[in-house]
Amino acid sequence: MIYLKTKEEIKLIRESSLLVSKTLALVASKIRPGISTLELDRIAETFIRNNDGVPAFKGFEGFPNTLCVSVNDVVVHGIPSDYKIKDGDIVSVDCGVLKESFYGDSCYTFEVGDVSEQKKLLCKIAKEALTLGIEKAVEGNRIGTLGNVIQNHVEKYGFSVVRELNGHGIGRDLHEEPEVRNYGKPWRGEKLHSGMVIAIEPMVNAGSRKIYQMEDGWTVKTIDGKPAAHFEHTVMVGEDKAEVLSTFEIIEEQIEKNNFLWQNSLL
Repeated sequence: MIYLKTKEEIKLIRESSLLVSKTLALVASKIRPGISTLELDRIAETFIRNNDGVPAFKGFEGFPNTLCVSVNDVVVHGIPSDYKIKDGDIVSVDCGVLKESFYGDSCYTFEVGDVSEQKKLLCKIAKEALTLGIEKAVEGNRIGTLGNVIQNHVEKYGFSVVRELNGHGIGRDLHEEPEVRNYGKPWRGEKLHSGMVIAIEPMVNAGSRKIYQMEDGWTVKTIDGKPAAHFEHTVMVGEDKAEVLSTFEIIEEQIEKNNFLWQNSLL
């Protein structure tokens, strides 16, 4: 069942979403070659708890950590570990927060050091696809229309969208209906209504759209070993225009100050 949110509920989802964004901004200030993904996870968990939030992913269906940290050919659900980030890596950091009984969810892909031209373009196109999808999150549109603009933009550049994993509704539960696919046909699928809150999250592969899950039961990788990028916002469907409840602005302020990050997103 799809739940339309009241103004008060949307206010609470915005607060949770902004805490997610602040957490990712803190990650943006700390990420560099040599830091382990587990250290980033510890920093994020402490920050969330110090700000009266609960890490939404930790314990969700058994996931062991606060962040999903997905490096290079890991599409999503990377488990933080002792792996030390290297110059040239792209690192998708997905974060969720529960606060005042409502969830927020967002993801940003960071480009660390001297990344390849392919990775730069991949991140740029994945982020643009998210923006195009958000523009379609308005009253009367359908999920298929939203997914179609994401898919078309990604495939125009020779990349592919993952089909086994989707965005989702969000509110009192981390994952609610509807599924928000990153592909589809215009005017197909669930109709969008003002007051719906959805997480739009293109997962874009540089090569094949095919993926596989590792034996840890979580980590999802590209089947051809090529890199993947992932961007996500929590968004309220509006009558004429979508309202983005999370923000990349404070994340990118930190990217601008961090000399270890390629500032592709700021160009």
